[in-house]
Amino acid sequence: MIETSSLRPLAAVLVAALSIIGIVVFRARPNVREGWSVLGALGAVAVIASMVPGVLAGQVYVTDLGTFVPGVRFALRVDPLGLLFGLLASLLWVITTFYSIGYMRGLDEHAQTRYFAAFAASVAAAVGVAFARNLLVLFVFYELLTVATYPLVTHDETGEARAAGRKYLAYTFGGGVAVLAGVVLLYVLTGTTAFTPGGIAALAEADPVLARAVFALLITGFGVKAALMPVHSWLPDAMVAPTPVSGLLHAVAVVKSGVFGIARIVLDVYGPGLMGDLGVGLPLAAIAAFTLLTASVIALRKDNLKRRLAYSTISQLSYIVLGLAILSPASMVGGLLHIPAHAFMKLTLFFCAGAIHVETHTDDISDMAGIGRRMPVTMLAFAVASAGMAGIPLVAGFVSKWYLLIGSVNSGQSIFAVVLLISGVLNIAYFWPIVYQAFFETPEASDGKPLVENPIGGRYADAPDDRPAAGTRADGGRPADESNDDRDNERSESDRDQSMTTDETSLGIETTHETGSDTTAETPPPEAQDSAVETDATQSEGEQAVDRYPSDHGLSEDDERKENAADSEGETAGPGEDRENPEHGAPHDHAYDEPHGPPAGGWERRALGEEGSWFVLGPIVAAAVGAIVLGIVPYWAVFLRLVGLIVAGVTGNPGVIG
Repeated sequence: MIETSSLRPLAAVLVAALSIIGIVVFRARPNVREGWSVLGALGAVAVIASMVPGVLAGQVYVTDLGTFVPGVRFALRVDPLGLLFGLLASLLWVITTFYSIGYMRGLDEHAQTRYFAAFAASVAAAVGVAFARNLLVLFVFYELLTVATYPLVTHDETGEARAAGRKYLAYTFGGGVAVLAGVVLLYVLTGTTAFTPGGIAALAEADPVLARAVFALLITGFGVKAALMPVHSWLPDAMVAPTPVSGLLHAVAVVKSGVFGIARIVLDVYGPGLMGDLGVGLPLAAIAAFTLLTASVIALRKDNLKRRLAYSTISQLSYIVLGLAILSPASMVGGLLHIPAHAFMKLTLFFCAGAIHVETHTDDISDMAGIGRRMPVTMLAFAVASAGMAGIPLVAGFVSKWYLLIGSVNSGQSIFAVVLLISGVLNIAYFWPIVYQAFFETPEASDGKPLVENPIGGRYADAPDDRPAAGTRADGGRPADESNDDRDNERSESDRDQSMTTDETSLGIETTHETGSDTTAETPPPEAQDSAVETDATQSEGEQAVDRYPSDHGLSEDDERKENAADSEGETAGPGEDRENPEHGAPHDHAYDEPHGPPAGGWERRALGEEGSWFVLGPIVAAAVGAIVLGIVPYWAVFLRLVGLIVAGVTGNPGVIG
């Protein structure tokens, strides 16, 4: 690689950052304001794309701004790995900007200026993460990304949004502290924090115990944003944010910055050779395998579409980490290629979820039977992206997972190939029912199958001690007789919250303790005892457990949402917010708008392209087409060529992609 001094790496960051000024200055003129957002996105992707030919030819572009701290320079460097992430972030920013215009206007959102400004700041920080020349500069932009995305997570300004924001900051700043500690210790051991393909040579001569400690600190810190278990729970809670923000979190910037940081550690700080010598690759692979399987199982149990997609993201990110941790050339190709593959597919899925919300105010999978009649383009794109997530050929996910499987087998770690295959089956299990019921069922004939409901193995319903079998529900259901309903209604909100068993508890992940009716059944009145067997028969005739006890929307959550709405009433607009502008509505909770579910008489049939604004449909189609292109011609889509250069530079094997 030949280093070339250039201002283009700095320009890519500044173009995105300077667009914030135009967005804020023209806050009273929405069309001009959003024009600045589009201009910033197009400018950033143009600057970054201009460096693609040079990088493919072996050049590295460097902007050196001088000494940052003693021994460390503040420099930006565009190498193949940085270009992979930077090009992806800027390209998807263009698509997401157009989608945001349609989404935010469609819901008449408040604080749109703050939203677009924070979005631009987030992408600028993500590009800085991509182009950082050393770990310390990467850490600076990594923390700026956390600050920039916080207003987006808390955009709704409800109690739930603020709680999610606090959790987001606690987790990500905590991870940042771990990264900083690792950077300091690395500098003490080696005297440098600069990225070097194949690893920092001086690290191989350091004390192995300290080298492992540095690795643990850095992986833990970046693992927070990569949503590795058990530091993953901030991500599903952040789904309270607007859908374009969910796309930013899951596809464009935040979680990808986490896996990008892990890629830098594996490839350019330690290198595959030193990781093998220290024995740290296998533990990392095991954590990734556990995360991708467990998150897939949890996704099966989620009725809210965005939360199901959130756990799907947690699973898919671990494909990337697993490919890097296996340390074979093919697996590294698969892991790195899954960064853009997952980005296009998951952005499509979140865009579809947002379009459904904007047009129908429907968020729960159990309410989406027949919705393909109402939104054919949206659900067709959803089906394409779902197929890719499951690894079906001709979509992006197939190519990356092919390399992952080959790499696992070639490295003699076939157990991880089995894990990948099982995860693929689970992907089909939680995506296919959504697609099937959207196109092949109606609200009147839906059987409620998209959910695996309540604790695995079932639970005991309210039944007398001398008749335990009569009260057992293999599917987790419980009797729905009047006495039980009355008793549920009489319980306090805290008791109801405790009785709702969390998915993570049932899988042994979280520490929430279950009390109330789930662990100690109250003795029902005689009429309830007599009706227990009868209720079993009634349920077996077609009623599903999910019909009575949806996963994400129990009675206690209704009360909580009412309290959140009450808390948000009467709040004054903060500095820079647009609430006084008549074009904007009041803040609201995106997840629970009314009306909810299909209208009376079922979904209205719409022709292709008539289901909503093309500001929303256009980006959906663009993202889905991108996923298909990556699945058919990944080499000519640039990303596979960049991945080949990255792996060749680390392993010395130029023929890894054929």
